[in-house]
Amino acid sequence: MMAARFAFAYDTGLVNTGLAMKVVSLVVEGLEQAQGAGLFDWLQEEDADIVCLQDTRCSEYSLRDDVYFPKNYSPYFLDDFDNPKRNGVAIYCKKLPKAIITGLGFTDFDGRGLYIQADYHNVSVGSLLVPSGQAGDEAMNTKLKFLALLGPHLQKIKNKRRDFIICGGWELIGQPIDAEEAGNRTDLPGFSSIEQAWLQELYQNGYCDAFRTLNSSAEEFTWWPEGDDAGALRSDTQIASLSLRERVISAGVNTNDAFSSHAPVIVQYDVEL
Repeated sequence: MMAARFAFAYDTGLVNTGLAMKVVSLVVEGLEQAQGAGLFDWLQEEDADIVCLQDTRCSEYSLRDDVYFPKNYSPYFLDDFDNPKRNGVAIYCKKLPKAIITGLGFTDFDGRGLYIQADYHNVSVGSLLVPSGQAGDEAMNTKLKFLALLGPHLQKIKNKRRDFIICGGWELIGQPIDAEEAGNRTDLPGFSSIEQAWLQELYQNGYCDAFRTLNSSAEEFTWWPEGDDAGALRSDTQIASLSLRERVISAGVNTNDAFSSHAPVIVQYDVEL
């Protein structure tokens, strides 16, 4: 990757002290290609409690190398039922979860490999891939249909007696500082008025952008959809229950390493699994 990617490095001091839950999230754009770029070596060094991966583009059963199944993690996958080479999500858990939930109960979407969740005693952590709206009107309509289902679902689960952290490739931009070229572009992925309104409504009704609870910089980006020489976006984040707002200890984006056109988001929470 080119110099623009490395301009704003995350705090390399975000190590796991054992006193907090560390969660890493990344859109890998193919798990096998990300591994070829050194993803699992980096993850071992990062030593997160939970790793959420999106857009894995593979079948769990096609992964023959032990590197995809580290001994210190329990990995769980949800592939696209019809074509494992598209979509797909995974979650790697250092501590064995009480339960793994696949899908959201959406008939038209649960077979596409978009959501997997690990449940612990007081917190659930999900790995979410929002359908992309970049491929034209039909794709955008599909994305908006998914969001129309997701919004009420998130409002429903916020009443459960547990906290939620949903890590994802959201392809949504909440405010202009999250887009490098916001003043010059109206066609940025996730930047339409409908998409912005959906995300802002979520933040007004029981959820928060965990990254923004501590980091207000206008120069933190996670996705370079047109390459490093074009505008960057911060469309990848961890959206958490509002009750966790004051329990975010650290938040950063790793722009030192490039495993895909997205950068990993690393957040530590004052939460015990």
